[in-house]
Amino acid sequence: MLKASASVAASSQFGVASWYGAEFQGLPTASGQPFDMDGMTCAHRQLPLGTRIRVTNLLNARTLVLKVTDRGPAVASRVLDVSMGAAKRLGFLGAGLTPVRIQVMSYPHSNGMLLSQANPQALLPLTN
Repeated sequence: MLKASASVAASSQFGVASWYGAEFQGLPTASGQPFDMDGMTCAHRQLPLGTRIRVTNLLNARTLVLKVTDRGPAVASRVLDVSMGAAKRLGFLGAGLTPVRIQVMSYPHSNGMLLSQANPQALLPLTN
């Protein structure tokens, strides 16, 4: 089941991840960037494009930081599609699916800068 905690800074999402590869190589992603099957990228339905997430394979504890560049997965029971290269490094290329934990590391900001979860003050407006 999909679970999410109430706190954005400490939020984790749990679910099943799959991967996509060669048939999408070079095609535009939702972000406008061409898909790179060897890149460290992923597709998520709701997180803003450009968000950096830490993905942990719950079967082997391998962890990887990925950038959300696309929308998906198309299969409702899955929470994340990762690139073929990411699936290989996370250790589930052969299996095709794996249970994962997703943690937001940073969100994109309108000026192109990343807002880090390590500095929640960065999310607050500046006052004099």
